[in-house]
Amino acid sequence: MQLGSEVRDSAVFHVLGVRFDRLNRRQAVEQILHWIAERSRRMVITAGPEFVMMAQQDEQVQKIAHVADLVTPDGIGIVWAAKRQGRAVEERVTGVELVRDLLDTAVHRGQALRVFILGAKPEALDRCLENFRAEYPLVTFEGHHGYFSDRDVPQVIDQVKAFQPDLWLVGLGQPRQEQFIFQWLASMPPCVAIGVGGSIDVWGGMVKRAPVVFQKLNLEWLYRLLKQPSRWRRQLALPRFAWQVLRKAGQDA
Repeated sequence: MQLGSEVRDSAVFHVLGVRFDRLNRRQAVEQILHWIAERSRRMVITAGPEFVMMAQQDEQVQKIAHVADLVTPDGIGIVWAAKRQGRAVEERVTGVELVRDLLDTAVHRGQALRVFILGAKPEALDRCLENFRAEYPLVTFEGHHGYFSDRDVPQVIDQVKAFQPDLWLVGLGQPRQEQFIFQWLASMPPCVAIGVGGSIDVWGGMVKRAPVVFQKLNLEWLYRLLKQPSRWRRQLALPRFAWQVLRKAGQDA
């Protein structure tokens, strides 16, 4: 497994100890397609404030974030924190958009890909695979839902290995998906693994993204909270994150 925090053509910045790469979405797509072409094993994390707060509390998550090959700013809170440091980033790089751009670019270039999708409920995964197969006929898709026990893991891993993916998308929720990739990537055929969270539900049409007006105002978190009030406990991480960033800035002043 070739995990490492190598510095590419873009600088990096840190938010509460978590390294982020200052690549925009287009640059991230090109980097990932290059890794696929060179047949190397790589890990990509799309990290927002919630992930950063998880890393604050879990040393293993900190380690995984440190050794990942690419960590993208998935969340307006990360963009805000970078700007406060004078290290402004061009845009958020979310998993749901990054993967779409990857597939669009590969198809446009006639680059055949093999993509294994792991995660979500069976119905959501099936609908995601159906949609992707119709939209990207040059790409070969396979998948397994995310509702499996520890006892089932060897069978799931064997299925992924047998498929020999170029791109391995893991949507098991954070930080479980990052821990899963970290544990198993070294035993996989060369591929790029990306943690995609709840993106499978979006691609399958089970969950709708926030309306464009919410996206432009960087209020997708508010839309999700309004649609799913049960998320309120999870989103308590957001004010804690903001306070930690402000407090650190005060200490550094």
